[in-house]
Parts: sequence; structure tokens; C-alpha cells
Amino acid sequence: MTELDNSTDLERTARAADSGANATRVFQSKLAGGSTIPTERVDEVATAAIKALHDVIRDKQVTYEEYDYLKKWMIQVGLDGEWPLFLDVWLEHVVEEVANADREGSKGTIEGPYYIPDAPMLPAECTLEMRADEPGTPLRFQGQVRAVDGTPLSAAVVDIWHADDLGFYSQFAPGLPEWLFRGRVITDDEGRFAINTMQPAPYQIPTDGSCGTLITAAGWHAWRPAHIHLKVSAPDHLLITTQLYFEGGEYVGTDIADAVKPELLLTPTPRADGQGNEVTYDFVLDPA
Repeated sequence: MTELDNSTDLERTARAADSGANATRVFQSKLAGGSTIPTERVDEVATAAIKALHDVIRDKQVTYEEYDYLKKWMIQVGLDGEWPLFLDVWLEHVVEEVANADREGSKGTIEGPYYIPDAPMLPAECTLEMRADEPGTPLRFQGQVRAVDGTPLSAAVVDIWHADDLGFYSQFAPGLPEWLFRGRVITDDEGRFAINTMQPAPYQIPTDGSCGTLITAAGWHAWRPAHIHLKVSAPDHLLITTQLYFEGGEYVGTDIADAVKPELLLTPTPRADGQGNEVTYDFVLDPA
């Protein structure tokens, strides 16, 4: 556990450009091997997307002034490194919906731009890394990983990450410990896990860059509800990527990323020992 010191003051200085650059770097690293998508598929999808934009231009009678501002904005998105943020906020939830339409197990939702692979490995009962006197409400997050037939999945991996009480993610804001609220938890013989952490807060997506420019111009809000990110996997089963939200929390019904589903809502209750809240949520994985 690391000292809090003035790190909460430092993390408030997080800039969209720095966060965007890191998100771009992380994203590019996982596609280093190059594409195997057939030419015919690229042609099919790209042609349909361009045609859809043509239809929007005709239907909305887009002017040259609007077109020029669009070009200027798109150039700036690249300079800010915010394409991962833009795509994850406004498009990924539909890609996820299509990709997982046939699953029988737990519901998934978007990954978002703040995932970091290779977080520390932790036992089934554990405490995520946090600072001394970490602000927020303690949360014990527990559950079981099972197959669709009900079989407990031992040695499953519950890869968890979430923001702190100020809404910032480690490795995407200055002054935070490298693995703050990140870990890969290995389930026990019964597929169970119990993770001690802090309840995250709602947060704005970065608004001082290009995505913020779009939000302001369109008169939208920039908020995401408080949530816990997870990737849950086990041998011979399909990995599920999801987020869990808090019932009744701010922005649950108006998430800018449109990623909330009824099946993903948590209802924390006070712990018997008075040490914050606890919640139980089980994961069901489809066979590979």
C-alpha cells in the first residue's frame, strides 16, 4: 500500500492529450501483428460505411462550412490521440452487441480505453493495490465463476480494473500507483473470489480535447456512471468483457457511452462489520 500524500492533487491535472496518447499506445500494441481481415470484407464494410455517410450528408443537407469543421475536428482527434476514446464511447457498444448476440452466459459490454494487460496476479481472496488512507467507500466484491451448465470453474481469471474515488484510472493520470485498483484474481476450487477494493465514482470522459469539443458543440453531457471493469476467462471457455454499475447511481440512465444493461446492475448492501459495502455477482461463461 502506497502513501496518499499529494497524489490526489496531482491526478486532478490529468490532460486529455496525455490520456489519449497512452490509450492509443496500449491499443496499437495489441494489434502489432497486422490484419488478417480479407480484402472482400474490408470492401463490404468500408463501402457500406461510406454510403451511410453519403446518406447523412444528403438527408441533413450538410454545408461546406460544416464539412470543413468536420475535417478540422477529425485532424485534431488524431493529433490528440483520441480516436480510441471516440470509438469506445460512441461505437463500441454496438460492436459488442453484435459480437455477443448468441451467448447464453453473462452479459458483456464495452471494454473502454483504459484497460492495461498483465496486471498483478492475486489469490481468490485479496485486496487490490491502493494508497494509505485511500478516499472512498470500502467495497467487498465477491462471487463465483461457473460454466453455463452450473459447473464451478476453478482457476478462472477475474481481471478487474476501475477508477478511484475521483474518477481517474492508474496509468492514465499522473501521481497514481501503477496498479491502483487493477489485478488478475484467480478463483478458488469452487470458482469463488472475494476482492476488497474501493467503490469507484462516476467520471467525465476527458473534455479538454477533441471529444470534449464535440460534446460541447452538440450540447451533450460527458459523464459515465460509476462502474467496475472486468474480463473473466477460464480454459475452454469464452472470455467475457463487461462492466458492472451501481443501481440508482448517477448517470446510469444517461451513460454517454450507452453501455449500461439491466443485467449489469449491482445493489451493494452495508457489511455486517460496518466496513463499507459488499456485493455479490456471479459470472457464467459460455464454452469455447
